[in-house]
Amino acid sequence: MSNHVLDDAPLTSFHKKLALYSSGGPLLDGYILSIIGIAMVQITPQLNMTPMWEGLLGASALIGIFLGGALGGYLTDRFGRQVLYTVDLIAIIGCSVAQFWATDVVWLFILRLLIGMAVGADYPIATSLLAEFTPRKYRGPFLGGLIVMWFVGATAAFFVGDLLLAIGPDGWRWMLLSPAIPATIFVLLRLGTPESPRWLLKKGRVNEADAIIKEYYGPQACVADLEGEPEEKENLNVRVLFRGGYLGRITYVTIFWTCAIVPLFGVYAFGPKILAALHLDGAESVGSAFISLLFLIGCVVALLLVNRMGRRPLVIWSFLLSGIALLGLGFFPNANALVILAFFAGYAVFLGGTQILTWVYPNELFPTEVRGTAVGVGSSLSRIGAAIGTYLIPISLAELGIGATMLIGAAITFAGFLASVLWAPETRGLALHDAGKLTPAAARQPDQPARNVPAAASQSDRP
Repeated sequence: MSNHVLDDAPLTSFHKKLALYSSGGPLLDGYILSIIGIAMVQITPQLNMTPMWEGLLGASALIGIFLGGALGGYLTDRFGRQVLYTVDLIAIIGCSVAQFWATDVVWLFILRLLIGMAVGADYPIATSLLAEFTPRKYRGPFLGGLIVMWFVGATAAFFVGDLLLAIGPDGWRWMLLSPAIPATIFVLLRLGTPESPRWLLKKGRVNEADAIIKEYYGPQACVADLEGEPEEKENLNVRVLFRGGYLGRITYVTIFWTCAIVPLFGVYAFGPKILAALHLDGAESVGSAFISLLFLIGCVVALLLVNRMGRRPLVIWSFLLSGIALLGLGFFPNANALVILAFFAGYAVFLGGTQILTWVYPNELFPTEVRGTAVGVGSSLSRIGAAIGTYLIPISLAELGIGATMLIGAAITFAGFLASVLWAPETRGLALHDAGKLTPAAARQPDQPARNVPAAASQSDRP
C-alpha cells in the first residue's frame, strides 16, 4: 500500500476542528426535525391548523432535505466545497429568525421547507470536504461521527423545547428561532476553512491546490504527492452515477440508507409505549431525549468498531441484529417492561452500524468529481422512504397495531441485510481515490475473499 500525502498524514488539530465544524449540519438537522414536534403543541391551536397542515408542517423540513440534498451535491461539485460551506448555514439563520414572525401556517411551511433545503445541502458540502482532508485511518470514525451529532441535536431539542414551553404561549416562536444560535456559532467557526485540494486539482487549479497542501501538510508536501488524483481528464459528471458500475453503487447506497432510516421512525413511534410500561409516561420530552440517547450510544459503539470490523461486516451484522430486535418487539409487544426495554435497547445499539455508514459509504464509493452529487442523491432518495414511513406509521399503528408495525419494520431491516450481503463493499484502509474507483488498486486481504458486489471494492487494507 503506497503512501499518500493526504490519506497517510498524521492526525492534527486541523482535522479535529474540521470534523467538529462539519458536524454542524447533522446537529442542526436532528435539532430542527425534533423541536417541531414540541412546538406543534402550541402552533396547532394558535394557527388553527387542520390535520393536513399538521402533517405538511411536520414533513416540510424532510421535503426540503430531499430537494436540498441533490441540489447541494451538484453545486458543491460544480463550484467547490469551501464556497458553500458557510452560505447554507447563513440561510438557516435567516429562515429561523423569520419563523419567529410567522403569522400563518403557509408562511411557516415555506420557511421550514427552505431550512430543510439548507440542511440537506450541507450534507454533501461538509462531508465531501471532511472526507477529502481526513487520513484514511480516521475517515470512517470521523464521517460516522457526524451522525452522532444528529442524535446530540435531537436530544438537545427535547430539553430546550421543554424549557421554552414553560415561558408562555409564544414559546413555539422561540423554539423555531433557537436553531439560529448554533448555526451562527458554526458559521463563525467555519470561516477560513480551506478548499479541498483534491477538488481544486480536478478543476485544473494546480497552484491553489499546491499552496493549500503546503500550508496544511508542510513545505515538503506538494500537489505531485496526490497520487491517484490526476487533473480532470475523464470529465465525469452527474450522469456517471446512473450508468455502469456507479449505478450499482448509487443503487446500493440508496437501498441501504432507506432501509436504515425508515424503521427508525417506527421505533421512535413505539417509544411512548415503552416509556409508559416503565412508568415514564407523561414526561414526553425527557422520555424522547432518553430514546435519542439510546440511539446515540449505538452510534458511538459502531464508531469504535468501524475500523476494527470493516465496513461490510459492520453493516451486515448491524442490519441482522437490529432486525432480530425488531422481531422481538413485533412478536412480544405486550411483554413485561424489562423484556421490552431489552429489545428496544438492543435495536438502538445494533442499529448504530447502519447509521454511521450512511455517511461513510457515499463519500468513499465515488470519485472526487461526483462525490458531493452522490452524497446528495443518496440523501435525497432515502428521504423519500423516510417521508413515506413518517406518513404511514400512524396509519399502521391505528389499523394494524404496534406488533404488526414493528414486524413491518423488521422486514424492511432484513431487506437492508439482504442487500448488504449481496452488494456491500469493503473500503476500510483504502486511499480515498482508490475507494472511489470501480477497480481499486489495493490488494485484498487473505481473510477477505472476493464477493459478488456491483462494481464496488471487495478489497481491504488495514491502516
